[in-house]
Amino acid sequence: MNEQPRSHKLGVIGTLVWDRICGLDAAEAVEDWGGLAYALAALEATLDPGWGVVPIVKVGRDLADEAMEFVDSLDCVVDTGAIRPVAEDNNRVELAYSGPSRRVETLSGGVPPWTWSELEPQLAGLDGLYVNFISGFEFPLDVARRIRLAFDRPTYADLHSLFLGVDGSGRRFHRPLDDALEWCLAFDAVQVNEDELRQLAPGIGDPWAWAVASLDLGVGEILVTLGGEGAAHVGYGGDGRAEVLRVPVGPVEGGDPTGCGDVWGATFFGSRLAGTNLLPAMERANRVAGTNLQSRGVTGFRGGVGAVQRGPR
Repeated sequence: MNEQPRSHKLGVIGTLVWDRICGLDAAEAVEDWGGLAYALAALEATLDPGWGVVPIVKVGRDLADEAMEFVDSLDCVVDTGAIRPVAEDNNRVELAYSGPSRRVETLSGGVPPWTWSELEPQLAGLDGLYVNFISGFEFPLDVARRIRLAFDRPTYADLHSLFLGVDGSGRRFHRPLDDALEWCLAFDAVQVNEDELRQLAPGIGDPWAWAVASLDLGVGEILVTLGGEGAAHVGYGGDGRAEVLRVPVGPVEGGDPTGCGDVWGATFFGSRLAGTNLLPAMERANRVAGTNLQSRGVTGFRGGVGAVQRGPR
């Protein structure tokens, strides 16, 4: 943890998960911190030095000490007062891959969601808010609406796990997102992948057209990660018209995709907070996510991302 004063504070809401990753290239299983840990590691590597991170996280009793040890190791973190141990076991996830984009995800444990009365005091003094729905149960829609009304600084949410249900065995499955438009309206910018974009508007033939039309309904920006094809931004262009900007990446060869979306969103939002223009912020996020793709687990990513430059503002 960095105890040096920083002029701005970024609140980061999500869930620290203990991951077990197996099935990639017949390599041995890797166990490491996952979930929000990827976003925090990306912020450590790329966040402007004028900004510090305030994690707003509940951690299970069985891994509370280890979670604090991990957070304390992050130079970007300036305040750990909003990390709350709970009586429940911490979230653990087994990720069993059968291909680069095919995996079975099984969840055990489960920390409880934040209530508004718990969360509201944590927002005081923050200059921005990054929300990463890792479990999908971090807080419900009514709390998201309250954040929208009460917090007037920039907000960004990776909606990923809101699209995941859990069956009786803990296996996660994809599903459409109820009240999708309301979730999108609750934040200045939201992030989904291409499959999730289709689930935002099930039954609509062209989800990209839905995304563009949603801007006229009050949605701020939609960021869409496209795997090996890069990412896209749905928002208003310089001429005031709604448009889709696609930013490709170079050739992608294998790797471990775990956490790439988390890395992408944290890098992009942190860059935008520091004043980086849209296109270079997306290019930078693509580059840092590519570094994660070639790593195994958060520890591997933190070791490899040191070569990534802070990039243009």
